Amino acid sequence: MGIYEHVEIFAGLPVVAADDDEVTVADPAAVTWRISMEDFEAAPEEFEAAFEQLLQRTGPAGPTALIVGEWGSAYDTPFPYQLLVDNAARLSGLRSLFVGDLTGEECEISWINQADITALIEAFPALERLWIRGGTGLGMRPVRHEGLRELIFQSGGLPAGVVRAVGASDLPHLSHLELWLGVDQYGGDARADDLAPILAGRSLPALTYLGLRNAEVAEEIAAAVAAAPIVARLTDLDLSMGVLGDTGAETLLAGQPLTHLRKLDLSHHFMSTETAQRVVDELPGVEVDVSDPQKEEEWGRYTAVSE
Repeated sequence: MGIYEHVEIFAGLPVVAADDDEVTVADPAAVTWRISMEDFEAAPEEFEAAFEQLLQRTGPAGPTALIVGEWGSAYDTPFPYQLLVDNAARLSGLRSLFVGDLTGEECEISWINQADITALIEAFPALERLWIRGGTGLGMRPVRHEGLRELIFQSGGLPAGVVRAVGASDLPHLSHLELWLGVDQYGGDARADDLAPILAGRSLPALTYLGLRNAEVAEEIAAAVAAAPIVARLTDLDLSMGVLGDTGAETLLAGQPLTHLRKLDLSHHFMSTETAQRVVDELPGVEVDVSDPQKEEEWGRYTAVSE
């Protein structure tokens, strides 16, 4: 499975193509701007020109919300984060950023080349929402950031170094954290031990939504989550899109209470019908999603998004 559609609403705002001159936008801050090259092999200077055009159209503070699609050869060229860093003063209004809004037709998620995003985070202290799609070459060092409320990494294989960096970061206002951990074949080498600082919750005091999604090691994660201190203060726990089966589900139910949750998302799973129903029955008052059951193939289980 893969990703087949572009985001149409981001940061609660409708998405407008930056190069669509036929659309009149009275208030540049009232929409999310999307910049994307039609030519998937566009040269760097072409993307830079399109970026300059975006800045001209959105005014002295730049866009409030920005989505980047194809920047040119995303399958083998990392996104040029330095371009954003160098223009931070002209992007003073930026609050929400999504880099890598590419469908599988344009570039499979595990082929999208990223880079170290530390300088980006540091250059935008007012940034509140950051989504990154693609894990190849993705890096991050521990940071302190007062502004971030939502951090999402969508990947067919998320490097363990990024997971550890998030856990070692000081993000006092982060309320939503979503990690698509993926599979080892595509660089998803994180294990439960790498998640330990996040699950302890000491550096994420405001976290209420935790998504450990699309995980090949979902059973191992379920065991860690069952005793994780952070769970007691979550409203939403999302273990969807992975390979969770009966063993993992039973471990969750045998662990700490989950009845305080608003929602538990286990969709795209490998549980038996009986175990899935048991999870629902044992958590009355919790919105439990056990939709999209899968059947294990001869070669094993599979995550919802891998390539």
